Amino acid sequence: MPDAIRVRELSKKLGNFTLGPIDMTLPEGCVMGLIGENGAGKSTLISLLTGLKHPDSGECVLLGESDWEKVREDVGIVLDIPGFPSSLTAAEIGTLVAPGFADWDAELYARYCREFALPEKTRFGKYSRGMKMKLSVAVALAHHPRLLILDEPTGGLDPVMRDEILDIFYEFIQDGSHSILISSHILSDLEKICDYISFIHEGKILLSDEKDKMKEEYGIFSGSKSRLESLGSAVKAVRETASVCEALVLREYCPEARPATLEELMVFLLRFGKGESL
Repeated sequence: MPDAIRVRELSKKLGNFTLGPIDMTLPEGCVMGLIGENGAGKSTLISLLTGLKHPDSGECVLLGESDWEKVREDVGIVLDIPGFPSSLTAAEIGTLVAPGFADWDAELYARYCREFALPEKTRFGKYSRGMKMKLSVAVALAHHPRLLILDEPTGGLDPVMRDEILDIFYEFIQDGSHSILISSHILSDLEKICDYISFIHEGKILLSDEKDKMKEEYGIFSGSKSRLESLGSAVKAVRETASVCEALVLREYCPEARPATLEELMVFLLRFGKGESL
């Protein structure tokens, strides 16, 4: 299976922050969720992937191309802070961006605008955050991309609309030739749609693997301190209170542990782990 995204030894220094070196692979036809706390480097990585920033070293290959200009029309982008002119309506934004894409589909764009209930006469600057994200998703999908790169695309949306947009993303990948990289703080959304998860902390990848494999491999133990101590190196992070002893553990060595959610995995590693790669 070819790769939609292949990142090798990618690094970028911005002031006191350094991203990388990053190694990451998204197979074609799959969805990868990018998780991590604020400031971990998710948006910087997305900026490097989409040509908004240039790496100090390393390589980004998207859809088999390392030259962003050769692949630009095949990538749909939704950024955390959409950059459309605040004075334009949805229709005017469609007219503005259409010449930049050979496969721009005005009918499809108009359909998404209707489905997302975007007001026809309201200027973009007057939109709520949720409305701005919905318009960005409509633009990203309207030029028939092969790859979507999404930075917090469901931020500011109510649960019903989030679920509807996730359904659209799910439909997008059904033919096996489309792929998605999605960064989100709403980990329940990623639980629903992602095949792979990459966890970034302080500019480094702590963990990158298939979601189901991660959920099978790591679990949450709750029990006695003596049992926890008997698990030895299978314990990856511990949270202790006066009444509770919980830990992130390797389930292979602790069959009584229940599967960890993505949120639990992230919280245990950041708050109670050592911040090291697993």
